[in-house]
Amino acid sequence: MRFLDVHPYRSTVADRMTSILPVPWPGLTTIGQKRTFMQIRPFQQADASDVFRLLTANGWQHRIPSIDYLRELVAASQRAMVAVDGGRTVGFARAITDGLSNGYLSMVVVEASCQGQGIGTQLVERIVGDEPQVTWVLRAGREGAHGFFSKLGFTASADAMERVRRTAAQ
Repeated sequence: MRFLDVHPYRSTVADRMTSILPVPWPGLTTIGQKRTFMQIRPFQQADASDVFRLLTANGWQHRIPSIDYLRELVAASQRAMVAVDGGRTVGFARAITDGLSNGYLSMVVVEASCQGQGIGTQLVERIVGDEPQVTWVLRAGREGAHGFFSKLGFTASADAMERVRRTAAQ
């Protein structure tokens, strides 16, 4: 059995709550009396090197060239969460939002060996919170992304447009 330590986002820092929820983690079994603790919590600066390792090991090395760049991205984001399993960072998500009308879910990454266990779902739920007035958007270009995000209430939109980033050579 895993215990999920949840730090949900609220509308203000003062409203944020911390709770520990004992929940069986899907797809895992308890061995003897051993219990594993999965923690979903806000990113802290001390997490930077572990998150950088996670991102570069899971296909984001082209977008996150250095740990300093990662720190800048997180500092410019209003929301960033990590999933930590027994001291090991296995998931990360970040978003940009005004908290009133619009939000952009920029990144959701779960270590390949931990996918399919509900970690990505928990990260997304903590990022988007319980703010029905906010329209959340994302880019779902990776394999399996449409199915995953559809299960969380996201729908394809014909209204979205994008201005693709340009490289220095362009």
